[in-house]
Amino acid sequence: MPPISLAEPTGRFLSFEEREEIALLRAKDKGVREIARELGRDPGTISRELRRNAATRSGKQEYRALVAQWKAQQAARRPKAAKLVTNDQLREYVQERLAGTVRRPDGSVVEGPTPPAWKGLNKPHRADRRWSLAWSPEQISHRLKIDFPDDRSMRISHEAIYQSLFIEGRGALKRELVACLRTGRALRQPRERSRNKPQGHVTEDVVLSKRPAEAADRAVPGHWEGDLIIGTGRSAIGTLIERSSRSTLLVHLPRLEGWGKTPVVKNGAALGGYGAVAMNTALASSVTALPIQLRKTLTWDRGKELSGHAQFTLETGTRVFFADPHSPWQRPTNENTNGLLRQYFPKGTDLSRWSAEDLEAVALALNNRPRKVLGWRTPAEVFAEQLQSLQQPSVASTS
Repeated sequence: MPPISLAEPTGRFLSFEEREEIALLRAKDKGVREIARELGRDPGTISRELRRNAATRSGKQEYRALVAQWKAQQAARRPKAAKLVTNDQLREYVQERLAGTVRRPDGSVVEGPTPPAWKGLNKPHRADRRWSLAWSPEQISHRLKIDFPDDRSMRISHEAIYQSLFIEGRGALKRELVACLRTGRALRQPRERSRNKPQGHVTEDVVLSKRPAEAADRAVPGHWEGDLIIGTGRSAIGTLIERSSRSTLLVHLPRLEGWGKTPVVKNGAALGGYGAVAMNTALASSVTALPIQLRKTLTWDRGKELSGHAQFTLETGTRVFFADPHSPWQRPTNENTNGLLRQYFPKGTDLSRWSAEDLEAVALALNNRPRKVLGWRTPAEVFAEQLQSLQQPSVASTS
């Protein structure tokens, strides 16, 4: 082996003397916590040291101080080649899920808009962005453990993926892939959150405090959160997210006949696509496609587009409740999903140009992205389980 260095490290790292002590205590069959107490170290430090730096040449793990010191020294050498540079399969997996194409249920590719050339600027505002699968680095990192459970080489942290994108010289991923991140930022910075505008059409019986308690803990499926994402020219897309599975439905809201041609009439019918009548029709069409057991409640913000909620409840059987003013955290799943959707439908763009089939393709892409809160399963997988449980016949218990 190459010569090792026995120079005294900083207190943060184990010294050669400490490794010798670990080897002696391990030879006496001392446990991890007992060794940690002897050395005044955290048990996690001792556990990692025994796992990472043990000698394996004999076919089994045996801790030796000299081998452990050499392994630690090799691991600490810098600069070190990035894992995405040396592992072609891993790099292709990451790039495919960052920049992969959005597809319809039949597998055909949705081209999406033609974005302007990326100039390396930070988060270009109010411009089209390329439609992509756009899994987050954290989703990619954890999904690797599910897709490759036995291949230890197919592992990478989300921080390593971010560094490959943000840090010049890491070299594995193209710099332009930052445009595939949800925020589109080329630099890291805090983000601000928008606030809802209160409206006064909500009655006492439909406020959030009246919503059934089962909707709050997410244990029972069938409770939804909804909102609009707004574009230019009175264009909008409705979003419905199921609280338990995080499954997304996108509601197509085309402009009505006469938009842009008929003079605006004060207090007349809204032709922009999300007036109360048009909103009720489009929402009812989307919700009634679901089984009755999966459309129990809908939580909305205080926008007047759902001022006809009483008629909507009569038509669909779905009870509507409204969040408190200036309280977007009362619809957290919907707010989070709207942020994800802004990657496909940026602010300042005309949203009426997208067809119902295009919206279905985007929803499909979103529903097939693994989620941390679901144990890195996808909303589509969880929603399918919910549907299957509804279709199973109930079995009567026998005494």
